[in-house]
Amino acid sequence: MVTVLAFLVALAVLIAVHEFGHYRVAVACGVRVLRFSVGFGPVVWRWQRPGSPTEFVLSAFPLGGYVRMLDEREAPVDPAERHLAFNTQPLRKRAAIVAAGPLTNLLLAVVLYAVVNWSGVEQPRAVLSSPVAGSFAEQAGLQGGELVVQAGFAGEEPQPVASFEDLRWLLAQGALRQRDVALVLGDPLDAAAATRERVLPLSRNDSQDVDAALFRRIGVVGPLSRPLLGDVMPDGAAAQAGLRKGDLVLRIGTVPVRDAQQLRELIRGSARAGSSPVTSWTVEREGRAITLDVQPRAVEENGQWSGRIGAFVGAPPESVTVRYGPIDGLWEGARKTWEISALTLRMLGRMLVGEASLKNLNGPLTIADYAGKSASLGWTAYLLFLALISVSLGVLNLLPVPVLDGGHLMYYLWEAVTGSSVSDAWMERLQRGGVGVLLCMMSIALYNDLARILG
Repeated sequence: MVTVLAFLVALAVLIAVHEFGHYRVAVACGVRVLRFSVGFGPVVWRWQRPGSPTEFVLSAFPLGGYVRMLDEREAPVDPAERHLAFNTQPLRKRAAIVAAGPLTNLLLAVVLYAVVNWSGVEQPRAVLSSPVAGSFAEQAGLQGGELVVQAGFAGEEPQPVASFEDLRWLLAQGALRQRDVALVLGDPLDAAAATRERVLPLSRNDSQDVDAALFRRIGVVGPLSRPLLGDVMPDGAAAQAGLRKGDLVLRIGTVPVRDAQQLRELIRGSARAGSSPVTSWTVEREGRAITLDVQPRAVEENGQWSGRIGAFVGAPPESVTVRYGPIDGLWEGARKTWEISALTLRMLGRMLVGEASLKNLNGPLTIADYAGKSASLGWTAYLLFLALISVSLGVLNLLPVPVLDGGHLMYYLWEAVTGSSVSDAWMERLQRGGVGVLLCMMSIALYNDLARILG
């Protein structure tokens, strides 16, 4: 129920903001707006202010919306009101009205990010866990436990790192853009300790899929957390071995366990050819060390065997409150919106030329799932989710695809260059092509959704 409600609220807010952008600029440009609709299909609610020409409605199908303006191409217009029709407006006004929708979505994202920045958000401290074996982080000489003080693309001035989320975002950009990332490291226990630099060779990354495997290749999977056991499944290998919630794992066999990431890797890597050996675990329980024999269960995933113990691994990482002042918070919101927009366009371009997998396309089922999960985590996480989807909606609508706002802007660009509008015949062909492109994208996204759910 929470997932459905959170998804519907997100749709209503983002669609209403998008259409309000079209509506507000149309009114400012002197165009008569006949209807403002959130949703398509049969009207379920309507309201009209006395003396206003605009009818505000909610329609039955919430996946979209529209602003209907006075237009000679849709219905006859009284000659006395011709100056109020959209199609009679100068090119600059028509372009402004069309662009206002997606630009308002991008502005909403800036505001949402700024609100989160101003109110403050708890995020993991940028202390590194043990690197994944063979990863770029291990190649750079990282061992785990380092505090990342500053970071940036190699050859550029490093910037302060406020939290692990800041670092994760930079590493993702570096991997996708194939840019080496320089980390300035300090001691998490001594802020005055001397710093040193390590460079992650992310220019060698040859994958453009944004998934968990990308961060395993980078080697920085999560922030440092203690190797503490959480909830233990009653029928799992951990419970059968006598492990309990709250046990701190000190050693597996003769290997000292430094953090939760290393413990997860040891458990995963224990499976060989369909089975895992029995190993001796030393754990700290109620202040004393005890030894237990544990045999992880071997599970096959994508043709590879992986060990599982049936318990949550890892204590909550150390966190910091990230908060910005009025100007800095707004600036960071604008910077985040710009970076996500640029990354979205870059990924779409790479998918178009086959350099990135189409699996990166998400559909309504995945978005609904994220909406529910973010809402359950609190209003801050939900605002961040809304901001991300608002950026995606703004960027998508600016693409030069007929039917979308960007397609109409493409027509206006042609008109500005040639001095004549696109012919009705060509307009109809392009619109059909645009519908085909959108249906193809939606089909791929829905297939990806179902594959994630069923897989």
